[in-house]
Amino acid sequence: MLLSIKKRFLFIHIAKTGGTSIRKALRKYRGGGLYTPAMVVTSQIDQLTHHRIGCKLARHAGANTAREMLPRDLFDSLFKFSIVRNPWDLQVSSYHHVRLDPEASREFETFEEFIRYKFREDRPYQFKLDIARRPQLRSLVDMDGNLLVDFVGRYENLEEDFATICERIGIPVVPLPHLRRAGDRHQYREYYTQELREIVAEAYRPDIDAFGYRF
Repeated sequence: MLLSIKKRFLFIHIAKTGGTSIRKALRKYRGGGLYTPAMVVTSQIDQLTHHRIGCKLARHAGANTAREMLPRDLFDSLFKFSIVRNPWDLQVSSYHHVRLDPEASREFETFEEFIRYKFREDRPYQFKLDIARRPQLRSLVDMDGNLLVDFVGRYENLEEDFATICERIGIPVVPLPHLRRAGDRHQYREYYTQELREIVAEAYRPDIDAFGYRF
């Protein structure tokens, strides 16, 4: 999540959707005015306490969390936006990311093992797995399912949608830095059997219905 009081925007950062590049591009607008020193201090305190005291908006916090933590008039005044991604493609990105962590990936080797393990109901919580497990729509709605953001861009159309975001904020359009660009994988459809497709479809039905994604 990235909040700019000066430019009046709030970016809801859903994992594995190009959010790191967006945060990098918009970082200079973070905070604003008299609030900036306090935001810097609380961020440092949050890191020193290993995120145990909830003194800042977390990187991947949802829109409803921001609405609860911010003054309602401030929240309502912000241009709120996010990026979503094809759920099947997102799992391939998550797989390659988690494989970089030996501790997190010790339960699986292949992509099939990854999907079966990730969506097991009886496994223990693992941050790197679970940060990209729930439907993306949940980060964008309130408890009643009402959409809280003003613009939802697509990872598949990231450059064009980011240009739209910049225009809505009222800043010059800047090229997105290509951080964490992957060069180690096939086209995402090649990873799937019919059964694996259906496992992801069941888990991400809200995204498929809301955003019209297809395999």
